[in-house]
Amino acid sequence: MLQSSLDISKFMQKDESISIIEQYLEQVEIVRNLETGIQVIYADPQVEDPASASAEKQAQLTIEEQKLLDLAALSEPILQNQVNDIIREMGLSLGGQSAPPIAYRVSELPLNLVTSSRTEIKRIVDISLNPGLAVEEMDSLETAIYEQLDLSALVVPVGGIGAYPTMVMQTTDLRWLVEVIAHEWIHNYLTFQPLGFNYETSPDMTTINETVASIAGEEISLEVLRNYYPELVPPETAPVTSAPQAETAQDPPAFDFRAEMRITRVKVDELLAEGKVSEAEQYMEERRQFFRQNGYLIRKLNQAYFVFYGSYNDQPGGGASGNDPVGPLVQELRKTTNNLAEFVTLIARVNSYPELVNLVQSRR
Repeated sequence: MLQSSLDISKFMQKDESISIIEQYLEQVEIVRNLETGIQVIYADPQVEDPASASAEKQAQLTIEEQKLLDLAALSEPILQNQVNDIIREMGLSLGGQSAPPIAYRVSELPLNLVTSSRTEIKRIVDISLNPGLAVEEMDSLETAIYEQLDLSALVVPVGGIGAYPTMVMQTTDLRWLVEVIAHEWIHNYLTFQPLGFNYETSPDMTTINETVASIAGEEISLEVLRNYYPELVPPETAPVTSAPQAETAQDPPAFDFRAEMRITRVKVDELLAEGKVSEAEQYMEERRQFFRQNGYLIRKLNQAYFVFYGSYNDQPGGGASGNDPVGPLVQELRKTTNNLAEFVTLIARVNSYPELVNLVQSRR
């Protein structure tokens, strides 16, 4: 490809590079709108010949997809260079270059089939599936595993895969895109460190790895936005300077998804510990409906859901991780370090959860 042999993005002015990224994101939106329009035509029972009815949109889609490919060939090295510059400024590079070099491609990603024991939230095996499965196919597969293997199963999308180059899902959300690029790069960076090498040796090590990558990905992403796309930087939450006023009937508290999910996980753990598997599964379904009533459309809430989403424990409150102590320890370690580079360098040497405990305790 052109950017592999000659990275012309290095010779662009900053404003020109930023403009290309903005054009790329706009082009993604154009392509998505056309794809949606075609899907609507094919889903309309009133349309007798959807191929003919959608012909004009199909032709336009071909043109717009080529424009997107051309812009992607420029935008990918631009974002790689921008992320690399921030990593260098943060002190995470080697001789001014990220190691391994940052490389990503926007790709259609496989789905992830996660399985868990029903009697406890415990990962059994993850299997990559071909992309594009219909919801009915996902549900059928999950049900078959439940009935035939007595396992909890869930098919989930993934935002990125730490292959090399990293595979990243297409999106119009630049903050999320950069965060995933950085998140997966951290995984690649840790591959030859004790922490990354032990990724699959235990659930605790998986959670440590994912939490570190999530923390680093978010911090790197925010710095990229501050330096190149300041208008996209989210506003900081103002600190509480006084006691909160009592809620009134006219001002109900906002729904706190993370807090409610933590309540759910803790209760499920308690029920499973008591051997009440059926009660736990009934409770999860009731809570799924509760989340749906509050605007969160969770397709299936089960043990496998908590196995997957509980590994990402980078925010206070636990969420799907419940009372799992691993994430809070990683968060605490980050607070004791002066910068992201110091944090990543320290935790990269961790071989086990007890080592993390000792490391955090030594810095208190």
